[in-house]
Amino acid sequence: MSSQAPSSPLDQGQISKDISSYWRVRVVELTGSTQDDLTHLADSSHEEHGQVLVTNFQSKGRGRLDRTFSAPAGSALLFSAYIEPKRERESWGLLSLVAGISVCDVLNTLLEKPVTLKWPNDLLIEEKKVSGLLAQATQQGVVIGIGINVGMSKDQLPVPTATSLELEGATTLDRNKICSALLNALEENIKRFEAGEDFLELYTKLSSTIGKNVRVELPGGRVIESLAIGVDPTGALILSDGSHISVGDVIHLR
Repeated sequence: MSSQAPSSPLDQGQISKDISSYWRVRVVELTGSTQDDLTHLADSSHEEHGQVLVTNFQSKGRGRLDRTFSAPAGSALLFSAYIEPKRERESWGLLSLVAGISVCDVLNTLLEKPVTLKWPNDLLIEEKKVSGLLAQATQQGVVIGIGINVGMSKDQLPVPTATSLELEGATTLDRNKICSALLNALEENIKRFEAGEDFLELYTKLSSTIGKNVRVELPGGRVIESLAIGVDPTGALILSDGSHISVGDVIHLR
C-alpha cells in the first residue's frame, strides 16, 4: 500500500477496481450522513444489497444513540454499506460484531500496536478510540456505517481519548486502499455469517471489554458495575451478575 496523504481525493474507480462485484460504490464529496442517506433509500426500496456510499465530509454524521460525529474534511474514512442478509432477522444483531471484526482485522495489518474491540462499537488502540461503527436494521436489511480517524492531527481529534492512524504510525493513510480492504474483509465475513458462523470466539479474542470490570450506563440512567464475561448469540454483552446488555455505554474500569 502507498503512503498517500489522507486528504488526497477519494476515487470511486480506484476503490471499485480492488473489490468484487458484491459491492457497488458511490463516492460523494459532501452529505449530511451516509447512514441516513442509505437508510432512507433502503426503506423506500430505492437501494439494493451491496450499495456503498463513501463521503469526504459529513455535516450531520452520527453514531450510536443518535449522537453526532464530526471530522474535518479529508481526515477520516466515512462510509456506509447496505446489505440484505441471507439469514434469520433474529441473528442480525451479530452483524455489528462481524463489522467490528472486519475493521479490526484490516487495521491490525496497518499498525504495530494491536487494535481491539470495545463493546459495542468502538475500536481502540491502547484505550484510545480510532474507529467506530453503527449497524442499523431497515425493513429488508441492515445499513453498516463505519468511521475511521485516518489523518487527524492531535489538535483535530474530537476528544482527548481519541487517536488516528497517522498518530499511531500506520503503514498507509490512503483512504481508497483502506476502504477497498475493509469492503473485501466485510464481504468475506458476511458470507461466513450467512453460512451460520457465530463469530463469538473470534470476537472474544479481539475484545478489550471481555474479562474487564466495567461500568454500564443504561438508557434511563440505571448503572451496573460488573465483570464482562462474554457476548451472547444476539451480540449482547454478558455480565457476571447474569445481565445481558443489548444497549448501553460501557466504561472500562481499572
